[in-house]
Amino acid sequence: MTGFFYHDLFIKHLENYNHVERPQRLEAIHRRIKKSPIRKELKFIEAEPADLAWIERVHEPDYVAGIMALKIDSAIVLDWGDTVATPATPQAALHAAGAGVQAVRMVMAGELTSAFCAVRPPGHHAENRRAMGFCLFNNVAIAAADLIAEAELTRVAIVDWDIHHGNGTERTFADNKHVLYISMHQYPHYPGTGDAAMTGKGEGTGYTLNISMGADAGDDAYRQAFTEHILPALDDFKPEFILISAGFDAHADDPLSDTEVSSAFFGEMTRMIKETAARHCHGRIVSFLEGGYDLDALAESVEEHLKALVE
Repeated sequence: MTGFFYHDLFIKHLENYNHVERPQRLEAIHRRIKKSPIRKELKFIEAEPADLAWIERVHEPDYVAGIMALKIDSAIVLDWGDTVATPATPQAALHAAGAGVQAVRMVMAGELTSAFCAVRPPGHHAENRRAMGFCLFNNVAIAAADLIAEAELTRVAIVDWDIHHGNGTERTFADNKHVLYISMHQYPHYPGTGDAAMTGKGEGTGYTLNISMGADAGDDAYRQAFTEHILPALDDFKPEFILISAGFDAHADDPLSDTEVSSAFFGEMTRMIKETAARHCHGRIVSFLEGGYDLDALAESVEEHLKALVE
């Protein structure tokens, strides 16, 4: 059974505020899934709040405390312009981080075979003590850290196919040999990181793989990146768990990218990862919603992703 993690707070984040990372993104996903035959194959689970200690494995305690202490009457900007908080944001971020830990623990326990965390705010740009790129807490990194600390795993893979490089995730694990971070992203593009020359540092050297995708890259180019780089790297690493930063903004219709990926190909990428997970880690996969800003394209792509997970 595949879990679908959600919470009403994820829709209240940025409610009544004009922003590209808007609540309507999740509403479009929910509408699509409610009408889809795969709905019967999903277990809908309300996300629980994270313990602050889980978040503090990735973020500085004073940064976490500052986010949770925010008293917000109207929208405020948390960085230099694109990361905004509204009254529900701190609790939404707390539950988004909690969803990932809840999901990986349920998969490890055998209660779920896989999971999709339909969370807002997203996470992969959030750094140790800094909100950026619409992200407050790094949800996927917090889940990976929990797998290492609590499940005592030594090989966790993160595949990030969001069109923007996950700078926060990379920096969290750059010197950690227990996490293989793979990102395929349009380069150069926001946030300006993700050069292929960056392969990690210290003990983590060789455990970061950045793949630059051209502005016009479509399904064929992405398929080539998977078959020539991503799948071999995963097979060499032999992960005990695979996490996906599932941004859907590489879609041809997305306003924040120039790539040409189809909705169906998000399902194909999921199947390739699923086959790898079956070989190495009993099929354990948890994915996290990151980007994707055209409502129809996002909803359709998420449906294709979930179809592949539940097959």
